[in-house]
Amino acid sequence: MKIYQVDAFTDKPFSGNPAAVCILESQKNDKWMQNVAQEMNLSETAFLLRQDDGYNLRWFTPGTEVDLCGHATLASAHILWEKEYLRKNETARFYTKSGLLTAKFKDDWIELNFPSLPVEKADAPVEVMNALRLNPVYFGKSTFDYLIEVGSEEEVRNIKPDFTILSKVPIRGIIVTAKSKEYDFVSRFFAPEVGVFEDPVTGSAHCCL
Repeated sequence: MKIYQVDAFTDKPFSGNPAAVCILESQKNDKWMQNVAQEMNLSETAFLLRQDDGYNLRWFTPGTEVDLCGHATLASAHILWEKEYLRKNETARFYTKSGLLTAKFKDDWIELNFPSLPVEKADAPVEVMNALRLNPVYFGKSTFDYLIEVGSEEEVRNIKPDFTILSKVPIRGIIVTAKSKEYDFVSRFFAPEVGVFEDPVTGSAHCCL
């Protein structure tokens, strides 16, 4: 079988967010896929298995399977076109635990169609605040993650989490964001509970950002 490593969300080597993409020839069991993901030791390994009109897609961190991942889906679509599993005019259709996701190749860009994940205001757990030492403007929760807005992008850049505390918080990840002077917003994503202390960039976090 084929396995590739792709730097997603970048046009430069050794940057962006690396993901492994494994093209399966037949169904493999969960333990085998988890072992491969642990061996690859990247924030996500994507496993693709051809179906009649698309691909079954699953994502594993080095520690567990996750229900949604943006950068490994982007990497998967890139490989399907780059290695000519699909023609550039064909839509990449992925059947996942989060439903059908699609990707299209448009003007040398890849356009992903991902679900919206609304955020509802929530009370901030004491352990999260102790681990991050922040003064949030807003604290909310989406299907998968906590979302914390702070007052400035400097606060986001200067966070030094206590991962010993954060790893005990029973949630996929914690997004910290703020308005930006140069961009719409900046963000960071911490997910020690699923084996990723900090992800370089998290596509699925943008479903609620």
